[in-house]
Amino acid sequence: MRFESCFAALAPQLKVIAPWREWDMRSREDLLNYLAERNIPCSASLEKIYSRDANAWHISTEGGVLEETWNQPNEHCWAWTKDPEEAPDAAELVSVKVEHGQIVAVDGEAMSPYNALVYLNKKGIEHGVGRIDIVENRMVGMKSRGCYETPGGTIMMEALRAVEQLVLDKECFDFRQTIGLKFSHLVYDGRWFTPLCQSLLAAADVIAQDVNGEVVLKLYKGNVTAVQKRSDNSLYSEEFATFGEDEVYDQSHAEGFIRLYSLASRIRALNEQKK
Repeated sequence: MRFESCFAALAPQLKVIAPWREWDMRSREDLLNYLAERNIPCSASLEKIYSRDANAWHISTEGGVLEETWNQPNEHCWAWTKDPEEAPDAAELVSVKVEHGQIVAVDGEAMSPYNALVYLNKKGIEHGVGRIDIVENRMVGMKSRGCYETPGGTIMMEALRAVEQLVLDKECFDFRQTIGLKFSHLVYDGRWFTPLCQSLLAAADVIAQDVNGEVVLKLYKGNVTAVQKRSDNSLYSEEFATFGEDEVYDQSHAEGFIRLYSLASRIRALNEQKK
C-alpha cells in the first residue's frame, strides 16, 4: 500500500499488477511449498518461517515464534546485529560531526549521510546496537510483533539528539519532537508525497539551521551513550548551570517566578476549598 500510494502520487496513470493479490496462496507456508515444488531457492524455510524486509536503514523480522507474544526472540529473529551479550567486552568510541542537522563526518572523515549510515551500521552491528522487540499498530487496525534492527540509525539519532539538546531552546526542542512523530506516521502510512509531509520537512530544516556540533559516542554491548558534546551554537552556559557559588543567579529571584508560575494551581485550589 505504501509503494502504491507513492506510485499514485508520481504516476497516477500507471496500473499496478500485484501477483500476491491475484494468486490463491493464503500463507507463507503456501508460498514456500510453491517455491519448493519449482526448485526456486529461498532463504526462508518451514522451520525458519519469518518475514523480513530490509534496506540501508534497518531490517525487520516478523512471524514464526514472534507471533506468540510470550515467546522470547531466538537467535533466528535477529539478522544483522551481534547479541549484546556476545559483543566485545571493550567499549568503542565514535566521533560524529553535525552541520545544519546533517551528519557530515564520522571519525574525522567527511561523509555523506548515507555513507555515514553504512559506516555506522558496521560499528553498530559489531556492538549489538539498535535492537528492539515491539508490538506495532498496523494501518488496518491489527497489531503485529516484530524484531527491528537499526544499528547505524540508532547511533546517528543519538548523535543528533545530543547536539539538539545543546542548541535548541525548550520550545524548538519540543516542537522538533512533535514534527518527528507526525512525520514518522506520514512516512509509515505511505504519505511522503503530500503537502503536509513536505511542510514538516521545511519546518525541520529551519529548526536544524543551528544544529551544529561534535559528539563522541560510546558503543558498548547494545548501548549508545553520548559522552562528549560541544557546539559553537550551544545555549548551555557553565556560568549559569553551576551548582557552586556564582554571581549570575540570585536565589531570591526564584520566589516571584514560582508565585507567578503556580498562580493557576493556587487559584484552582482556593476554588476547591470554597465548595
